[in-house]
Amino acid sequence: MLNPNIGKLIGNSENRYRLVLDIARTAREVSAEAEKNGEIIVEKPVSVAIDKLASEI
Repeated sequence: MLNPNIGKLIGNSENRYRLVLDIARTAREVSAEAEKNGEIIVEKPVSVAIDKLASEI
């Protein structure tokens, strides 16, 4: 997904701070999973995390 609407992402979270924490946690999970599987991530983990959270809406 290209540039998900921040308003939609915040609508799913309690506030902006919670959204940042959720994105950071998801990015760490994505990074750890890729490292565990020996995969090379082309996209930045934060971008993948934002897309993942946006797709859950």
